[in-house]
Amino acid sequence: MLENLNSWLILFPAGILAGILSSVTGLASLVSYPALLVIGVPPVFANVTNTAALVLTGLGSSTSSQKELKNHKKELLKILPLTIIGSIFGSFILLIEPATSFTHIVPFFILFAGLLLLFPANKERKEIENQTLKKVNGKNSVILKKIAYVIAVFLVGAYGGYFGAAAGVIMLAIFSITSKSGFPVYNALKNVSLGFSNLVATIIYAFRSHIYWLLVIPLGAGLFLGGYIGPKIVRMLPEKIIKAAVALGAIILAASLFIQAY
Repeated sequence: MLENLNSWLILFPAGILAGILSSVTGLASLVSYPALLVIGVPPVFANVTNTAALVLTGLGSSTSSQKELKNHKKELLKILPLTIIGSIFGSFILLIEPATSFTHIVPFFILFAGLLLLFPANKERKEIENQTLKKVNGKNSVILKKIAYVIAVFLVGAYGGYFGAAAGVIMLAIFSITSKSGFPVYNALKNVSLGFSNLVATIIYAFRSHIYWLLVIPLGAGLFLGGYIGPKIVRMLPEKIIKAAVALGAIILAASLFIQAY
């Protein structure tokens, strides 16, 4: 039986590690999804069960990130509708068309996102961007950037609801080149928005698929604890070190998924 004591003993510590990885780097899928596969959960059901448990990471990291979120609630309110609507869209696509052929593209998405995080931070590029904007039509450029941002965040929400692996890394990559805030702030925004995205997807899966709820308990408890610890780690470590670690983890995950797909 999947919901036995041994499964719980595996999933709780795996959840703690996955929660830390999720709230710091967006790479929970390196641990939580494989842990469900190891105890015998079929892949599609492991995906939806993992999504349900990841809601607790969002809750834990949100509780721990009040300092970072305090002055950025307006920004969060702009992001949430995009990720939630995207998540609804992606969740229904998964139920209609399970992630099969899409798995061949995912490794390249994750690799690109990981490499993007190694680019200079938004603040460091500001002067270059301002000089460039003076040479082109400023209004058109700003509008195009806003449209691209809206589409990108929506697509991450859809990707999170559909497949989910390293959705946090992809969102971090977007925020790293668009946000005026530092890493701890936009990492907190990422955690909250993806937490809501996972919640919406879970509600849909609860009615349209099968979630192993007894496995969500130990995994989710671990994810909540790890999610709470993660933002505290982010405050202590330099941004460049965290970004380098995320990029490395993304490359490893991309390579693993590439081997599985091909």
